[in-house]
This record gives sequence, C-alpha cells and structure tokens, in this order.
Amino acid sequence: MLEYLRIRNLALIEDMELDFSPGMNVLTGETGAGKSFVLKALGFLLGERLTADMVRPGAQRAQVEALFTLKEQDLVLRRELLAETGRSRLYINDELRSQESLRELRARLITHTSQHGQQQLLQPAFQARLMENALPCPELLRERDGLLDRLHEIAARREALQEKQAGLAERRDLLEMQQQEIDKVSPEEGEEEQLEELRAKSRSVEHLRENYENALELLHGGDNVGLLDLLGSFEKLIHAMSRDDPALTPDAEAVSALREQLSHLSGHLRRPPLPDEEMDMDKIEARLFALAQLKRKLRRSLPEILSLREEITENLSFLDVCGLDLSRLAKEESALAEKLAAVTARIRPLRRESAAAFAQNLENELRGLGFSEQVRVIPDFVAHELWPGINDEKVRILWAPNPGQPPQPLDRIASGGELSRFLLALTSVQPSAESATYIFDEVDAGVGGLTLNKLAEKLYALAKKRQMLLITHWPQLAARAQKHFQISKVVKEAATFTLCTPLDGSARYAELARMAGGGAQGEALARSLAD
Repeated sequence: MLEYLRIRNLALIEDMELDFSPGMNVLTGETGAGKSFVLKALGFLLGERLTADMVRPGAQRAQVEALFTLKEQDLVLRRELLAETGRSRLYINDELRSQESLRELRARLITHTSQHGQQQLLQPAFQARLMENALPCPELLRERDGLLDRLHEIAARREALQEKQAGLAERRDLLEMQQQEIDKVSPEEGEEEQLEELRAKSRSVEHLRENYENALELLHGGDNVGLLDLLGSFEKLIHAMSRDDPALTPDAEAVSALREQLSHLSGHLRRPPLPDEEMDMDKIEARLFALAQLKRKLRRSLPEILSLREEITENLSFLDVCGLDLSRLAKEESALAEKLAAVTARIRPLRRESAAAFAQNLENELRGLGFSEQVRVIPDFVAHELWPGINDEKVRILWAPNPGQPPQPLDRIASGGELSRFLLALTSVQPSAESATYIFDEVDAGVGGLTLNKLAEKLYALAKKRQMLLITHWPQLAARAQKHFQISKVVKEAATFTLCTPLDGSARYAELARMAGGGAQGEALARSLAD
C-alpha cells in the first residue's frame, strides 16, 4: 500500500505532500490543473523517464519520494532528477541503487491503468500476452521461451558459420597459394633481424681483416719497400753518424727501439682477432634475398606474414571442420525443435481451456459494469509458425457487447467508454500482487448515466479489497472515496504553482458541487451524494 508521497520542484509543483488511506483515494480538479502529473511523478519514481526541463526553474534538482507498506517490510523510495545533467539517482531505503532494482519491485507496488492502457488493449500482441498470463502452467511458458531462445542462438551461430564458410571457400585457392609461398621460405620470428645482425658483423670482421693486412703490407712492403726495411736502413745510418757525433747516440738507440717494437707489432698483426668460425656470407645474403622476395610477393612485412600464416592455418582448418560443426548444430537444433514441438503441443489445449475460463470471467465482470447480459467475449485462435515446421496459436480478443452483433476485434467496435469499462474488468480478473495499489487515470472517460453508477459500484467494491488511486471528473465516483484530494493551479507573484489540498466536510461538498456543474443543480447532486 502507498502511504505517503512527496513531490518537490517538479514542473509546477514546488512542494506537495499526500497521505493516502486504504481503499479509494481520488484526485479531482479542473482540466489542466495537474492531476495526471501527480501520477506522472509517481511513474518517475518507479522507473519512467523525465527530462531535465521538468525540474522547476531555479531549482537544482527535483525529488519524488514515497513510503510503501508491504507485508514483510516498509519500503522508502526516493528518486532525484538533476537539472544540470538530466540524470537521475534512485535510493531504496536510503541506499543508492540502480534503475534495474525497480523492475521486480514495480509489479509489487502498483497496477497502473490509463488511457494508454486502453490503446494497449487494442493491440493483438497485448491481448495474446493477457491470455498467456492466465495460463495455469507458467513453467511450460518459461520452458517454451527458453527453448526458443536457444534455437534462435543456434540459428545465429549457424548463420555466422555458413557466412564465414562461404567467404573463405571463395578465397581458398588464394589462401592455399599464399600458404605454399610462405612454406617455401618458412620464415621464423625474428629471423630477418638476426640475419641483418650477422651480415653487419661479417662486414665488420672483413673490415678488420683488411686493416690488419694493410698494416702488415705497410710494415713489410708489397711491391715496394716496407717500413721495417726503410727503418733498418735508417738505423744503420744513424748509428754510423753517432760514431762521428756522440750527441746522436740517444737518437740512434731510440730508432733501434722503434724498429724492435715494430718487429714485435708485425707478429701481432699476423694474428688478427677473427671469429673461430667463418660466416657464410653467400648463404646469409641468399636467405635475406628470399625473405625480401616473399615480402614483395605478399606485400607484407615479415611479422605480418607470420600472422598471415597463422590466420591461413586457422581458416583452412576451419573450412575442414566447419561441416562437422554445422552437422552438430543441426542435430542440436533438431533435438531442441522436437522438445519445442512437444511443449507447444502441451500448451495449446491448456491455453484454449484457460482462455475460455478467462473469457467467461471477463464476461461476468462486464455484465456487472452495465453491459448486456448477452455480452460475449470470444478468444480467437490464429495459427502462426512458432519455428520452421512448428505451428502454434496466438489469441486475440473478439467480443460482441450487444445481442445480434457478430464477434469483432476490440478496435472495430469499442468506444472510449466501452474500453474504459473493459480495462476495469480486465484489472479485476488479472492476477496482481496483493500489495499493489491500483491506479486508475480517468477510467471513467466516455461513461455516463446508469453505466456510471455501475462503474462506481465496481470501483468501490474493488477498493474494499485493494488500495486505489483514482483520477476522475465525476462526482458520483469521488463521493465514494475514503480520501479526497483537490488538485489546483494558482499564480503567485508571476509564478504558477500546482497545489494539492485534502478535502473534508464543507470543502469536499463544495468540490462535489463544482464537479456536478455548480449552481442549484450541482448543489442538489452533491447533497444527494453526501446523504
């Protein structure tokens, strides 16, 4: 049960509080006063969207909060709408929660009927869901839906496999040619870098060898006289000169030392620091050339070629085993389809039986709402293919509200008033959570006269079992409420406000008279309703 509702800074509502009672609670007021917007605020609290422009000008946020009393606990919901971003925050018992949390809660808290519900009622898909909800075997419906989900999943996988298979089959020759080209060369990861490094190292060794050989040639000479021979001749000369000039003796000794040092260097130059193993440059160059040719043919870098090799292997392997996968999926699909056919066969007679009972209950409710005693509701079963090769039935509602009329769809013959009463009858026969509050938004639209009295009696009887919020323009309905709220619009200091006032005594009498048209006639009707 909804005990308390507070709305702040939402559109024309600055701060509104409503304390509800068990039974029937009515909201009345002039057209455009904001009655339906109170229900819109409640809808926002329970998950519906509102845009940022719904925040009252000048406020940072709008807020709607409510207290619901359930059997097992009290539940406090609060939802805020931020003016700056248009985003909302939901709190359940002061704990920040996601919007998903409301999905299961909503059905336990309210059952909402409105003019939108009338339009839904005209849709065959909605009627089919109504009939299915009346089935006494929800587990069979869950099993059917689960099997259908799995079949659709398998169909999607099969389609994806077949699409991939078709695409690869067209490219198979190219893939195999590319695989052969790659296999001829058989490149390895990092091979090109290693070969480039070996080639650079070989060139460095060759350069070192040439330098040592050039140094030896300079020392010993080739076609010409070498440095050591020249230095030997120079040594003999300088020693001879030192005998005549003793001052040259130190220089002669230095020249002798230099010749001995160069002779020692000659021995070292004959043993250059070369690798123990000679690198086969021809082999290295040939391998690098083969890799370069492969890159030119495939127009890819070596890492890309290695990735291509893996991709080709995977794709060709896929083509080899795809037929087996498709065969396995076909067997799985066939088994699931067989189960689906069996479940569907069990559901069909149960659906027909429950639809007949549902229609009978609905007829009884409609008779109590002013329809003819001969009103008929006929479930119309239309064949449709649930899955290829598996036929099922969809149900739509046909009715004949008056004797002598052939059964026709609701959208062919139902007036607004008839749809309003039909929706109320549906609410009475549909299962809903025991704690849920019924909300009727102008369910009395298009109804008048004696039918209005029957509608009032039906709503009053329903309100004895369940809390109800009712928006109405009829005093005959408002007079039966346990609690009456008047919604009004006022202008203060160039600003517009929507207000809510609980009515009792003379204030309620005055509102009933206004709803009855005012004047002496309105006063008389209000007086008769109050008696």
